[in-house]
Amino acid sequence: MSEFKNVTVIDHPLVQHKLALLRDKNTGTKDFRNLLSELSALMAYEVTRDLPLDEIRIETPIAATTAKMLINCKVAVVPILRAGLGMTDGIMNLIPTAKMGHIGLFRDPETLNPVTYYCKLPADIEDREVIIVDPMLATGGSACEAIRKIKETGCRSVRLMNLVSVPEGIKAVQEAHPDVHIYVAAIDDHLNEHGYIVPGLGDAGDRIFGTM
Repeated sequence: MSEFKNVTVIDHPLVQHKLALLRDKNTGTKDFRNLLSELSALMAYEVTRDLPLDEIRIETPIAATTAKMLINCKVAVVPILRAGLGMTDGIMNLIPTAKMGHIGLFRDPETLNPVTYYCKLPADIEDREVIIVDPMLATGGSACEAIRKIKETGCRSVRLMNLVSVPEGIKAVQEAHPDVHIYVAAIDDHLNEHGYIVPGLGDAGDRIFGTM
């Protein structure tokens, strides 16, 4: 449970176990990528819990029956570049019919505000259940800007999925986008003077791509 409204902390034992391995500074690049993909798939079960189902009639080898499927539900996964890319495979393996968009952001060194340098979204994004993914929710600036860009398309359903977060980032998203539900594996203590989550897991992008 979380003290924040519209925030779900996914505390399943497998999620917490794999998160502990991700945090370990001795976990190498290959294992980090694999763990991140596995964690994303596990978290996706909770993030997609309320997707709408349609009833259909099918024939089993024994008899006719009514079953439920995601017939009319369309999903889009949108990673925030570059670290968000590490979370996409786990989700796309579960929902292979999902489409994927990409949003690239950098922080202006003078204003410290996020600036979009790349945005490519599915043409029908406004009709889809959008899941924005990024391993870290730190200051919340990138998440807020990504949500804003997607809402500009007319999209009405946006979810935010992060591994590690802090109260500062959660509050920033909630103030800017109170309608967006946030899913995290952990709410850490605070941001340090360099903007890193404490205890966190370091720079997720560097650990995913081996650019440390």
